[in-house]
Amino acid sequence: MIGIIDYRAGNLTSVARALQKLGQPCRITDDPAVLGEATHLIFPGVGAAGEAMAHLQGKGLDRWIRQWVRQGKPLLGICLGTQVIFDHSEENDTPCLGILKGSVRRFPAGLEKDGLPLKIPHMGWNEVRFKNHPVFAGLPKGAEFYFVHSYYPAPADEGSIIGTVEYGLTFCAAVAQGNLVAVQFHPEKSGNPGLAILANFCRWRGNDAQ
Repeated sequence: MIGIIDYRAGNLTSVARALQKLGQPCRITDDPAVLGEATHLIFPGVGAAGEAMAHLQGKGLDRWIRQWVRQGKPLLGICLGTQVIFDHSEENDTPCLGILKGSVRRFPAGLEKDGLPLKIPHMGWNEVRFKNHPVFAGLPKGAEFYFVHSYYPAPADEGSIIGTVEYGLTFCAAVAQGNLVAVQFHPEKSGNPGLAILANFCRWRGNDAQ
């Protein structure tokens, strides 16, 4: 069973529908006892960092998620679920989970492409340049993924960055460390390439093999 962490952030049902399409049993819950029965966890979400952290702390999920990662079990962060695994977010000046060292930054004003201004939030489809990792194995060359965000992760350890995107600047779109993988885009909204990532994650054992 794939556990989907419910912390009052949006987009949880989209993740569940994508997993159901893959034939993967899943459960959306904020109950650690139920989540503890899962083999893999997905930490999704759309929303604000401050509100998300307040709910995680109120349910004791902040400590529980840190413990899950320490136990070496597979965890996939998506969008807001990626941002709050870092030390701090500029959104609401929020202290976050601190599972990965680094911060989450707002896109600066004045971003341009070919002399034209780029809109913030960044919304739409972009190609991601991936490094080798089991969760991103077998993706078609040039595959694009759906983004919607005003903030992006900036890991302290650049070696943890396994995917980058260009949007007026080069930013981190995917990170990996041990049994943790996290993406800034939405695989559940990214068609067949996104489904391939979710399928790879569900087979992944949290190490260098699938």
